[in-house]
Amino acid sequence: MAAPTEIRQRAIALLEQLPGESLVRAVEFLQALSHEALLLSEMPKPESSEATLLQIIQRRLSPEKQDRLAYLRSSNETGEITETEHQELLMYVDRIEQQDAERAEALIKLAQLRSCDLKTLINC
Repeated sequence: MAAPTEIRQRAIALLEQLPGESLVRAVEFLQALSHEALLLSEMPKPESSEATLLQIIQRRLSPEKQDRLAYLRSSNETGEITETEHQELLMYVDRIEQQDAERAEALIKLAQLRSCDLKTLINC
């Protein structure tokens, strides 16, 4: 595989060859990829200490990201969403689903660490 610098130079060269409308679509696509990379970089690495499990259980989107998600959902419901925004919305949905799965796993591990029933842990 080519070095990152060579790949960037190749991407720039390809972008310079695109006509206006294609260039706009390419930039929208790159923005969506950038958002995806940011979301993936924020995912925690798995650990099983109680403090780490509690962090996973309590993790939520930042207020800014919650606002953005609300905007994207609203735009989607009204049919006024761009393709780039739709891709961003799908990335948020994937991230939330992933966090929910991680939260459930962390709850199970925490119940095991505390030697208690999961239902009891949830109701505490």
